Amino acid sequence: MTGADADVLLVEDNHGDVRLIERAFETRDLPGRLHVVQTGDEALDWLARRGEYGDAPRPRIVLLDLNLPATSGSAVLEAIKGDPDLRRIPVVVLTSSQSEDDLLDAYRAHANACLIKPVDPDAFADAIEAFTDFWLSTASLPPAPDADGGG
Repeated sequence: MTGADADVLLVEDNHGDVRLIERAFETRDLPGRLHVVQTGDEALDWLARRGEYGDAPRPRIVLLDLNLPATSGSAVLEAIKGDPDLRRIPVVVLTSSQSEDDLLDAYRAHANACLIKPVDPDAFADAIEAFTDFWLSTASLPPAPDADGGG
């Protein structure tokens, strides 16, 4: 699977941030297909292919905001990394926080990377472009569980 074929799951409740990321994918011709959910519960349903997400593609990478309504991004991260079938999916935490404690907590929960959201829209788009270039074009990701029949 090439980066252009990869599905990217964005879990973000801030409509402005969602739009900036969608726009970066559209205008910068970034690899991958972006899918967006706005809550932690929707993310967990997507990943488990429950309910309306029964036919959802398995993402090759998850972009996860920590500050989500209801089920937090931290709880989603713990669920992903605690599930043998999902833990191989790289999770990049998106955060506005520059707190070292918040970053340490994310890494302790096995986040693959943390991206502090730049305030400037162009800098934010640059960061998303660098992220997609690395994770979908440069890094060698493990095969998707669907591709090898297991987790």
